[in-house]
Amino acid sequence: QVQLVESGGGLVQTGGSLRLSCAGSGFTFSSYVMSWYRQVPGKERELVAFISSPGGNRNYADSVKGRFTISRDNAKNTVYLQMNSLKPEDTAVYYCKAVRGQSAYWGQGTQVTVSS
Repeated sequence: QVQLVESGGGLVQTGGSLRLSCAGSGFTFSSYVMSWYRQVPGKERELVAFISSPGGNRNYADSVKGRFTISRDNAKNTVYLQMNSLKPEDTAVYYCKAVRGQSAYWGQGTQVTVSS
């Protein structure tokens, strides 16, 4: 059974930091491209960052470049999103996603709220 479980969300003040984690199980984690998305009510889910398999290539949305860092630990089947210099507009539910070919899996999401 495939599972992606996010953790690390919460409430933080503007300028603060959070680190999100997403632990995968039930699939060959190291061979999947891992991504973080976010979504606010009434808007489409947007790609925040992705990291290739096994991890040499990373890409970021313009809105988070220089502030967020995606990384992965294939030994722990976990992908991370380090979020620094947080802004109120970063408030959203953050989801991780695993993709390989036609296979795609989502986590259940973790809420990040940045207060002004």
